[in-house]
Amino acid sequence: MRSPSRWEAKVAADPEHSHWYVERFRRMRAEGADLAGEARLIDAMVPRASRVLDAGCGPGRVGAELAARGHTVVGVDVDPVLIEAAEADHPGPRWLVGDLAELDLPARGVEEPFDVIVCAGNVMTFLADGSQEEVLRRFAAHLAPEGRAVVGFGAGRGYAFDAFFADAERAGLVLDVALSTWDLRPFGPRSDFLVAVLRGRS
Repeated sequence: MRSPSRWEAKVAADPEHSHWYVERFRRMRAEGADLAGEARLIDAMVPRASRVLDAGCGPGRVGAELAARGHTVVGVDVDPVLIEAAEADHPGPRWLVGDLAELDLPARGVEEPFDVIVCAGNVMTFLADGSQEEVLRRFAAHLAPEGRAVVGFGAGRGYAFDAFFADAERAGLVLDVALSTWDLRPFGPRSDFLVAVLRGRS
């Protein structure tokens, strides 16, 4: 029996949390907030019509923007409420309920690997404790030979950047670039956010 993720524990403590989260982003979108920063970076990294996995996709904010830019998108999230919102608000991509620590998309009929995996929105800090390395290993297994994974999360959320770098290395991923923002500012010792661009070990 798998351990529940931190997100699932949060939802168990507050069953309305997922609905609040969905409505928060719907409201921000309606108010004209710029919600496409992560997608702009990912879009710049890959050719047109690339295959994108939105890992921890939530209600589909990032994946939907990438689909609108012409990419083939599959989104996976552990929360069925968020997936239901993604399907309602952003038809087109394939949205799937699933635990990233058990990610096996070929078993679900998604056989082609991905040109890029994006894991935004602090997803890494909402995983079950101790599952981060396995999640990164699953990312590596789903990448095309020249594919990359882009992972972003903040400091002070129970998962240190050094621990992430060590987990990524053990998972067979190589760090290409470390940034402190999705708009390409450099990562440094005082950075309170990390955007890591990783590739598989050749």
